[in-house]
Amino acid sequence: MALELDNKNNHLYMRVYHYYKDLILSGKLKPGAKMPSLRRCAAELQISRTSVETAYLLLAADGYIISRAQSGYYITDIAKKQTAPVPSPKKSEPPIRYDFASSGVDKESFHFDIWRRYIKNALRQDERLLSYGEPQGELELREVLSSYIHERRNVLCSPDDIVIGAGIQSLLHILCPLFSDRKTVSFPNPSFLQGISIFEDHGFTIHYRDKDSEIIYVSPAHMTKWGEIMPTSRRMELIRHASEQGSIILEDDYENEFVYMQRPTPSLQSLAGGQGVVYLGSFSRLLLPSIRLSFMVLPPELSGQYRLHADRYNQTASKMEQIALCQFIRDGHLVAQTRRLRRLYSGKLKELHRAVRTVFGEDAKIRIGSAGISLALTLPCPLSGKAFQKLALQHGIRVGILPEKKEELDLILSCSSSPTSDFLPGCQILYQIWQSAYHG
Repeated sequence: MALELDNKNNHLYMRVYHYYKDLILSGKLKPGAKMPSLRRCAAELQISRTSVETAYLLLAADGYIISRAQSGYYITDIAKKQTAPVPSPKKSEPPIRYDFASSGVDKESFHFDIWRRYIKNALRQDERLLSYGEPQGELELREVLSSYIHERRNVLCSPDDIVIGAGIQSLLHILCPLFSDRKTVSFPNPSFLQGISIFEDHGFTIHYRDKDSEIIYVSPAHMTKWGEIMPTSRRMELIRHASEQGSIILEDDYENEFVYMQRPTPSLQSLAGGQGVVYLGSFSRLLLPSIRLSFMVLPPELSGQYRLHADRYNQTASKMEQIALCQFIRDGHLVAQTRRLRRLYSGKLKELHRAVRTVFGEDAKIRIGSAGISLALTLPCPLSGKAFQKLALQHGIRVGILPEKKEELDLILSCSSSPTSDFLPGCQILYQIWQSAYHG
């Protein structure tokens, strides 16, 4: 046996284990072959029978050999099952120099030192952290949220109507079973992929822009990718129609805090008097995408139904982050953070608009809404959206594309995570790519 027993780095039994393991996996010991007896192996290696027996037991535990009563140990067919995976060739992706498609946040948008202090304070609450979180969310946070959303969005609710979760998707998983008597849900467009996937998983039929669906999912402050807002008159019309049809409205208040160019419009939930509307909110955009804290406000007809089954669900959001966020809001930091983000992103969006206008000219068709972090740029172009995106990637630029129109591209340019210094040079390269595609 070519076994290095003078190697002092491993125990003897581990060297015996690896020796036989390598022989089995290499095919030198065939399936069904009998292993040397414990006594014979110990004699040949001049080591204790205990070391050999320990090695054999490890080999058997890992499936390399099998023990047969009154007979000994035999090789299994594990080598045939453990074929080495063929590594897939790595695609050489070009480095991204200008990212106009990111949904991330500006690194200057968040005071990490303040949040770190609240997380440390939460970690000091030993007794609370020794238990699992409340299925509905920490009561203190729900009390604070109830006051906060009433003050900021005039949402009518009590802490008992609020359910906290780690992201909107986790909340929709809880919500869908409450709609057992409903089968259809309408979304504004197919871009609401995560919500659509959850409802599909629960057996719902998906419609788009269908006000006669039994469930109507809307995002009033994010009607388009470039930040158009649903006006109050349209909100009232939707509420009346849903009430007449007996439909439930799911109001995803995404990006409402990023309304720059007009006063915030009342929430659907408040306009409906808290009836027939499920209000959904999240802190990922206000704080950080990695802080997965979202909440929903259930109307009376669903709130009581949820509480009957609340104990079936585990809380998905971090208890520590809930404790930290509760005090963060109490101390006024969330309000201050909202003001900071409005100043930051409204300024960045203006700079991006100025850069696009400078490069593409005064006649360029640019759409910019009252909210959000993106603008839409429409260009005549013979290329498909995917082809243009691929060409832009080859030049180190990421852009978003709206559903295609013939001989025309609608580019979505986001200002969220890129520094303002990147806007002009990024647009200049994008212009060159478009000119090459248009005249090419």
